[in-house]
Amino acid sequence: MEERMAKAAGPAVRERVRAFALGLPGAVEEFPWGESVIKVNKKVFIFLGVGDGSHPLGVTLKLTDPEAHAHALTSPGAKPAGYGLGRSGWVQVPLGEPDAPPAELLCDWAEESYRVIAPKKLIAELDGA
Repeated sequence: MEERMAKAAGPAVRERVRAFALGLPGAVEEFPWGESVIKVNKKVFIFLGVGDGSHPLGVTLKLTDPEAHAHALTSPGAKPAGYGLGRSGWVQVPLGEPDAPPAELLCDWAEESYRVIAPKKLIAELDGA
């Protein structure tokens, strides 16, 4: 029962994270490889994968803050991202697991990933400078 609820919540959580990320200054969504990615300044700051149910739902973010990175890796099923990205701080977090992180925490991590990738002028815009 709990697992079914987590899987049902996954798409809603993914959509909240997507909407949040697209609300950040200069953020755009693109679909390379048929997967949703959110970019700033032509650089990916969040991978959202595919949302059609053909693959497990998850998000992949760049977390260079040691505390946030360690926290993300404690999420059920979380792991360093593949293709060597994990060495640079990228973490893959599944959304269909029981006890998956709530949308609010994932949005915090999405903002951190954005701050690592975005140019200083867009970060200043985000901070209201």
